[in-house]
Amino acid sequence: MQININELNKKNRYNSINIIDIRDEISYLKGHIINSKNIPANMLIRNPEKYLNQKEIYYIYCQSGKTSDKVVNILNSQGYHTCNIVGGYNNYLLWK
Repeated sequence: MQININELNKKNRYNSINIIDIRDEISYLKGHIINSKNIPANMLIRNPEKYLNQKEIYYIYCQSGKTSDKVVNILNSQGYHTCNIVGGYNNYLLWK
């Protein structure tokens, strides 16, 4: 599954949605999508049950969308409901 930044911002504006930034903490602290929480990719892949509920949908991004696409595929194959944010944080910066 994928979502573009415009669709994400519409959902984020009117609803409480789960957005996960899988970049490292330093990158997250330099800037991130509003209402996102930081869970680095390696932590999320190693222990998804610690961070995710299989009954909820999670929107996941990295810097460019490539790593998050891989993470989304892994998590979805394990029964989680995740969606890659196309273009990642780079697209969010263009939208801002």
